[in-house]
Amino acid sequence: MLVRPGKEKEFSKFFHETAIPLMKRTKGVVQVLPGAARSGSPREFSIVMIWDSLESLKAFVGEDYESPHIDPAEAELVEARSIKHYDLVEL
Repeated sequence: MLVRPGKEKEFSKFFHETAIPLMKRTKGVVQVLPGAARSGSPREFSIVMIWDSLESLKAFVGEDYESPHIDPAEAELVEARSIKHYDLVEL
């Protein structure tokens, strides 16, 4: 996610207090790996979610799971968002 300039602190609060806890308690989410902004890229945040199945992901976001979904609470904070899906590889 790329946060709008000047909204870094506000988004960080939303990210830590709302988004991460929400995703951790979402049915079908096995693991949440949040990435906070760093000094060299203070507007960039990321979140990796491991789901138990594609069906669980679709139940949460709908059939259009390949498009980024922005919560109304964060819409004015986020400038851009991208999403990618991968299949896990067994080690």
